[in-house]
Amino acid sequence: MVSTQASPSPLATSPSSHAKATVVIYSGGMDSFTVLHRALREGLDVTALSFDYGQRHARELDTARTVCASLGIAHQVVDIRAIHGLIDSSALTDASQAMPHGDYGEENLTATVVPNRNMILLSLAIAKAINIGADRVDYGAHGGDHVLYPDCRPEFVKAMNHAAGLSHFTPIAVHAPFLHASKAEILCEGLAMGLDYGQTWTCYEGQALACGRCGSCRERLEAFAINGVSDPLPYALPTS
Repeated sequence: MVSTQASPSPLATSPSSHAKATVVIYSGGMDSFTVLHRALREGLDVTALSFDYGQRHARELDTARTVCASLGIAHQVVDIRAIHGLIDSSALTDASQAMPHGDYGEENLTATVVPNRNMILLSLAIAKAINIGADRVDYGAHGGDHVLYPDCRPEFVKAMNHAAGLSHFTPIAVHAPFLHASKAEILCEGLAMGLDYGQTWTCYEGQALACGRCGSCRERLEAFAINGVSDPLPYALPTS
């Protein structure tokens, strides 16, 4: 059972604006999993929104469905695969490309940038918020993504928050509570909430076991190591 008691965090960087309901962009990964539970602990009426945009696998989406069903919260998976031809230059959307391995870095993981992904997803989430009377949209941009992913930078979040404030008669806030936090700091907060990260999927590969080699796995494993705990997910390769 998830506690609904508000839990302020020094990592929060955008105001809650006394929101009563929020739409959480929920991929099924670690960051959005933590954002989702954080919104629940604020006592908000949460609607989770996931997107099928033609990514290489559906493991995260399946994980998101399972988590939302267990929490009993509203969840919608939006099929936007029609735009796949507009964003298929990325290794995350083109299965013919080799998936880069190794730690996150501009040199080896630029291929995983999906063109304009967060602007697309935020725009649709803002529309959903307006449609259901929510006054906020939450997403999991974090400090580790600033260099590699342009649509996770503080400047981008600020601009989208401004646009969202103008998109309706009543302003919608774009809330990125971990915008200046590292993956390890996000995990630390989630562990303090008692979250089970075995209920998340991070790996860029969609196999039965996490690969342990892609940048996403490497960043995840580093976060667990920094926090001095073991990752509950099984890996295809030894991770120690």
